[in-house]
Amino acid sequence: MSVFSTPRRRTTAAALATATVFAALATVSSASASSSASDTAHEAVHAKKPAAVAQVSGKARISYAYSPKDEIRFSVDAQSAPFSRPVGEFPMGMPTDARGKVTIYHWSPEKKEARRGEAAVDCLVTGGDTATLTAVVTKSQDPGEIGTRMGFSVRTGGPGKGRFGFHWGVSNLDVVDGKAVMPHVGTCMAPAPFASVTEGGFTVKHAELPPLPAGWPGRDH
Repeated sequence: MSVFSTPRRRTTAAALATATVFAALATVSSASASSSASDTAHEAVHAKKPAAVAQVSGKARISYAYSPKDEIRFSVDAQSAPFSRPVGEFPMGMPTDARGKVTIYHWSPEKKEARRGEAAVDCLVTGGDTATLTAVVTKSQDPGEIGTRMGFSVRTGGPGKGRFGFHWGVSNLDVVDGKAVMPHVGTCMAPAPFASVTEGGFTVKHAELPPLPAGWPGRDH
């Protein structure tokens, strides 16, 4: 799997766009919270409550339409850890920060080759029984993959209901200067869980996004 860098200006623009969106949302939230003293008090009490933890756990074999004879397995152990990964314009981190591990196993009978890898979870967001997460490769038989972020999606369930998705299994293309490239995967970016679970299963524990802390970019404006 090859991953090509997008121009730096795109990365910077994306970060600034993210800050702008969160700032706009935070501005609306702040305006509503300051509408009365009672709202402010309620927000203070709410902020003291421990945030619920989103989780994804399990391991399964999946059926991939474009390699139906291959044995492909994933295991996931991920937990949300909001505002735990300071980066660039976000010194407090992001509300979707997470920790954990994803392991990958792929046996190709055609090539008579098995590949294994591990990745450290850095982002997780849930919606009911579905989740998307990303993880950065820490172990791989291909040294060039180390440090690459991968995107995954999960739906709760075992055979017949559970599903799983991975970004390189479907189109992940961008066009730069008229040429098709494979861009970097952003945090929590993944396709829908397109592959069905055939053995094992996954469990998604949903949690709402946490409130933005005071001092977060745009939070107090």
